[in-house]
Amino acid sequence: MKPSPHALTREELHRQLAAWHEPAYRTDQLLAWLYEHRVTAWDAMTNLPRSLRARLAETFDLRVPELVTVRAAADSTTKFLWRLADGALIESVLIPANPALYGEASDRHTLCVSTQVGCAYGCKFCASGLDGWKRNLTPDEIVNQVLAVERWHAERETARPASGVPPARLITNLVIMGMGEPLANYDPLLKALRLLNAPWGGGIGARKITISTSGLAPQIRKLAEEPEQFRLAISLHGATDEVRSRLMPINRRYPLRELIAACEHYLARKGRMLTFEYLLLAGVNDSPADARALIRLARPLGAKVNLIPYNRVEGLPWRRPAEAACEAFLAELERGGIKATLRREKGTDIDAACGQLRLKTERQNALSPSP
Repeated sequence: MKPSPHALTREELHRQLAAWHEPAYRTDQLLAWLYEHRVTAWDAMTNLPRSLRARLAETFDLRVPELVTVRAAADSTTKFLWRLADGALIESVLIPANPALYGEASDRHTLCVSTQVGCAYGCKFCASGLDGWKRNLTPDEIVNQVLAVERWHAERETARPASGVPPARLITNLVIMGMGEPLANYDPLLKALRLLNAPWGGGIGARKITISTSGLAPQIRKLAEEPEQFRLAISLHGATDEVRSRLMPINRRYPLRELIAACEHYLARKGRMLTFEYLLLAGVNDSPADARALIRLARPLGAKVNLIPYNRVEGLPWRRPAEAACEAFLAELERGGIKATLRREKGTDIDAACGQLRLKTERQNALSPSP
């Protein structure tokens, strides 16, 4: 398969164009078509010579994900199901304006993107790994989730910009917590995020990009040494080893002692607030004792806690706590001096939890007779 131009940095594209004896300004023209205009065909790049467009088409594959399904919830959360070039299905979720979740003044439009097809980590509450792990996404497959949603939005704008003016960008924030474990796809992920962060690329500020991990301690330490100020969220979901190991097999490899030490290292190197993601499961991790254990972990780190009432997944036994129990858990954390938010219901009517729509679609396709 030919490489995608969306997997290449400005320097890499410049070297290729220079090898073809193209003038230096062609690099910026090409990047503008790729990231500002977000075109999907070489012939749309009208200020490039026809000979260069032909050469680009011979060398690169301007592949984009195919939109299989889009579902909009009553709260405006929108889920996208994409088909990749090899037929694999992945998901992205567009979350509308929100109170701040990760420390910034406010979210505007946040896109949750996937980094793998399936997941190998087997968290017991998650649909992403129910049919196992298939492969990592390439940098362009990560980048193109953002560009495809921007393209989808631009096509639906009623007031179109003047001819030749790029459509206004919709996405202001990224959360890397869709399907898959982001830090298990470390190098492709970092390259994709650098492309999305670059002013000539996606133009999304590093501090508006949050990487979530289930707890890969060595990769957290590695991320601490990177120059970018990406935010880090830990999918904690249990404040004791007993509870966390029940829910998340990764805890047996990197128990809380090792995970918290990696978080301390990250905090010392970056000086950026950490977020603990905490999924509330009825009768499992939602008691006052669980809240006090969470306080003991979060307070020394100055970590923020994002409480997420469970979105039910078909075929799994977990239940969402009553609203009063969620509010009581939040109040307990606040009494303990923890900055915490309780995420209000988002997208439960469109299978918005990670992997649900993809899993349902794959199983329906498997049951459908071949034509």
